[in-house]
Amino acid sequence: MERLTVVSAESEPRAIFRTVFCELRPRSPIPPIAIEFCRFANANAFIQLKQGQIEVRITDVLHGAPQEVLEALAFILLSKLYRRPVPRDASSRYRRYLLRKDVRERISHVRQERGRKEVASAAGSAYDLDEVFDAVNERYFHGLMARPKLGWSIRKSRQTLGHYDASHHTIVLSRILDSPAVPRLAVEYVMYHEMLHIRFPTEHRGARRCVHTREFKLEERKFDGFDDATAILKAL
Repeated sequence: MERLTVVSAESEPRAIFRTVFCELRPRSPIPPIAIEFCRFANANAFIQLKQGQIEVRITDVLHGAPQEVLEALAFILLSKLYRRPVPRDASSRYRRYLLRKDVRERISHVRQERGRKEVASAAGSAYDLDEVFDAVNERYFHGLMARPKLGWSIRKSRQTLGHYDASHHTIVLSRILDSPAVPRLAVEYVMYHEMLHIRFPTEHRGARRCVHTREFKLEERKFDGFDDATAILKAL
């Protein structure tokens, strides 16, 4: 991990964290606070108390962010550190900033530039995702959808059976589906669901991020065998 050295602006974030600390813990002495802006591959921020010092690491995407945004982040991190409820207005303010179009584009660029998408081959032991994609594409999208990168997950996940990563234009299905015991109908349904995420991108409405829009849900139910497929997946 590379780190961005901050000189002139370093004292300002530290002052913000000191002020928020005093508001959250007015009777406690302020410990030393160290803040680093780091070249993370995502919009991450971390905090820990180590040998009496608060250490904060923040994505460099937020370097130069408005004071009220850093203040909101300070409330979020310090509240979590000291196991306090996170103020709702701070969460909302921080979320609204991350959902701004220019910030989302910057985060997406950072993910593409620095992030790695670890997936296994599309050819599994029971199902070939390239073949599954082509079949679903022909049946539901008239064969017009360009094929993204496809792959099985590295680990078997029961919680996330599939996901579409827009930053890397990649559809990943959980390896738990790559089994003769799992009907092809269920595999095709998960593939169809993730392909719909390409057709209906995530919408941003103020501080809300809408992944499954009304149009998405209506289209999803057009899958032939929807009820049977979802019942199979619930059984997993």
